[in-house]
Amino acid sequence: MTSTAGTDPSAELDPMMNPYTEAALHGITRALASVGRAFLCLDPTFHVLHASSMLEEFLGEGAAAELKGRPVEELLGEDLFGARGQLRQALLDGQRREGWRATLRFRDSEPRLVSITTAPMLSDDSAICDPLVRYLILLRPAEEEGACGEAPVFCSGVVGCSPAMQRIFRLVEALQHSEATVLITGESGTGKEVVARAIHQNSARGGGPFVAVNCGALPGDLLESELFGHVRGAFTGAVRDRIGRFELASNGTLFLDEIGDLPAQLQVKLLRALQDRQYERVGESTTRTTHARIIAATNVDLRAALRQGRLREDLFYRLCVVPIEVPPLRSRREDIPPLAHHMLNRITAQRGLVCRISPQAMRLLLDYSWPGNVRELANVIEYAVVVARRETILPEDLPQELRHAPAATAALPAEPAELHTPAHAAPAQMHTLNPEAVRLLDALERYHWKRSQAAKALGLSRSTLWRRMRELDLE
Repeated sequence: MTSTAGTDPSAELDPMMNPYTEAALHGITRALASVGRAFLCLDPTFHVLHASSMLEEFLGEGAAAELKGRPVEELLGEDLFGARGQLRQALLDGQRREGWRATLRFRDSEPRLVSITTAPMLSDDSAICDPLVRYLILLRPAEEEGACGEAPVFCSGVVGCSPAMQRIFRLVEALQHSEATVLITGESGTGKEVVARAIHQNSARGGGPFVAVNCGALPGDLLESELFGHVRGAFTGAVRDRIGRFELASNGTLFLDEIGDLPAQLQVKLLRALQDRQYERVGESTTRTTHARIIAATNVDLRAALRQGRLREDLFYRLCVVPIEVPPLRSRREDIPPLAHHMLNRITAQRGLVCRISPQAMRLLLDYSWPGNVRELANVIEYAVVVARRETILPEDLPQELRHAPAATAALPAEPAELHTPAHAAPAQMHTLNPEAVRLLDALERYHWKRSQAAKALGLSRSTLWRRMRELDLE
């Protein structure tokens, strides 16, 4: 990245600004620009008072001046800074947040994943700081930070902080300039369509349509018409020409959900559309060209379908150019708290409510096995909002099957009796195998697996706790 330390930040400052404030912003802008950092100053209504010139490295020339007076959610999204956004609420409560990630976008600039730190402005009776400045946001490129630890990432509607989701976020960003076909796999309810939308929104086609079709929801003849369109008289009931989804998704993205259920007679036609970018409407001989980018998804094992002859091998390899596997929620439990809070904020914002999740209720969410994955979690949160009689969701507000379900770790298979060393022990057995593991687990459970807080309670550095967790197989 090219440093802007040599530019003159005073050019972007308000000519009516207090000279002491102008000097302070001038110095801060130069200092942070020299290390590749941008910052925003917000007023009490979360509108931009000042944007440092470094933002133009992300958004293009002139962006710093254009941002003045605009609501910050236009830049960093409603999920974080909308009326019920998590970072907005934290700032209103006087809290600081570090290392959160969000998709930065403005006007026609390319979306960019950034790491952000937010903090309320400390009160100051001097004339140095503008009294209207209430909040500060520090931004830097996400790739400079590495793993994000417990801080969640908001990437075009996808939320997570687990290593598995971090890899998906990096891949989404890497696909910004690619037209490659993507195949997203994973269990039902894991959020495959949400990932597909994130890929679309962060690509050059983000301004075009995102057209979704479920390949398992229609019989073969209707699905062919749905995908490719038909002409009048092509079959009984075809009283007029119809545009297909391939044409509707021109210059955008066509999302083929449940591609593993595609009938055999359509696989050849889809293969031609992928390979030659050509197709014909049903009942028509005119060849048309498709300009749609294809993203497919399935919850079935396509390699097993290959072995069973239910899927053409050439079609599989045309679809699986960039494979992305979305892991089930039970294998990435650190994503449950940010997902639950995100869903809660979204639901309560629609209804004008204020609600929070008690630690005891969150413990039940963390212990549950989530066979329905993220979709089931969303349903549970909505149920809890409906039945809760107070502002805090308590365990009794959760569905009965969740309250009485056995802890997910209890379902782990037991290790053979001859394996006694911690390195071979499953986490569920640590309580009887190693006193240090018991101590670490107790702290981690107490702080809901937030490693920074658990490390502080244990008197350890975060890196030391992480190393001991790996040695004791507590990951």
